[in-house]
Amino acid sequence: MAIFKTYSPEETENLAFKLAEKIPYGKVIAMFGDLGAGKTAFTRGFTKGLGISCDVSSPTFALVNEYRSTDKTLYHFDMYRISGWDDLYSTGYFDYLDEGASLIIEWSENIEAVLPDDCIRITIRKTDDEKERIIEVIGVETVENSLD
Repeated sequence: MAIFKTYSPEETENLAFKLAEKIPYGKVIAMFGDLGAGKTAFTRGFTKGLGISCDVSSPTFALVNEYRSTDKTLYHFDMYRISGWDDLYSTGYFDYLDEGASLIIEWSENIEAVLPDDCIRITIRKTDDEKERIIEVIGVETVENSLD
């Protein structure tokens, strides 16, 4: 486990950019955190770190956004509104797991029972300082508390 602190959305994006270089392509990244914690900012940086150039937005209403480069694909899920098996199946989640692409899932707490055992778990917590975030990363052996 590694723990980081960031003090702006840009710092959160930069951290995610660096983590994208350490997390093997094709992994499931399960994100946990309250509304406004910075999950989408993290995803923006992670997408850039994979070498994918595109506008990243929360897939709240679409449920899943697809971001592609010539050789990589990232599926960005928002499971906020998922409340049962029917909802989950309607997202196509299980089909995406077999694609070989990377998946990043916001609101993973809503589907925790079906997350792969080897997923990367990223929790983003707010603090009393409205700009500060504590970011905990579990499941990547090559990540240390400093990514210089």
